[in-house]
Amino acid sequence: MPKQKTHKGMQKRFKITGTGKAKHKNAFRGHKLQSKSAKRKLGLRQDNVITGKEAVTIANALRPGK
Repeated sequence: MPKQKTHKGMQKRFKITGTGKAKHKNAFRGHKLQSKSAKRKLGLRQDNVITGKEAVTIANALRPGK
């Protein structure tokens, strides 16, 4: 039986917290920043947290053997 592998695309984009939630960085921070307000950019600095079924799906993709 082959081993299950970690989903490498998700590994680059998400991190699992100690309580099982998934963290990810915000979109729209790559370029064209001069057209965005300082308040908007300030809010985009924070990582977002995913909870619920989506967090479970992400956790399963990142920890396939458990």
